[in-house]
Amino acid sequence: MDVLVLIDKLDDLVHNAKLVPMTGQVRVDKDEIYDILDQMRATIPEEIKQARWIVKERQEMLAEAKREAERIIKEARERQNQLVGEEEVTKQAQRAAEDIIEDARAREREIRLGAEDYADEILNTLEVNLSKFIAAVQRGRERLQGKDEPAEVR
Repeated sequence: MDVLVLIDKLDDLVHNAKLVPMTGQVRVDKDEIYDILDQMRATIPEEIKQARWIVKERQEMLAEAKREAERIIKEARERQNQLVGEEEVTKQAQRAAEDIIEDARAREREIRLGAEDYADEILNTLEVNLSKFIAAVQRGRERLQGKDEPAEVR
């Protein structure tokens, strides 16, 4: 279950709880709160696992991009060595190798930046969800402590 759904359930439970007469406190079912908290405890580690997986995937993508760039550079150098000979052939080989190396570096840079952007986007989403979770928990605790006084009825 999504953490935000659980937060909403907890918020509703506190918000709809019966008022204790002559106090600003509410009465809630302890078992219901513990059940929701247990579900949150089960859900949050999964979201953290997903974030870790994303970071790992990003690292693997960067490593793969680097390996690919190194392979292309190696091939370019091998190609360059094969073309050494006549002066014009050598010049063409050097230009071609430099072009291949430049393309490989540009591709590696593009893949790396894309992977970083993707990981940042996922981590940002997780950060926002966790911030909402913390805010909801704080609101719930404040309500339980009687800090959220109900409006006077006139």
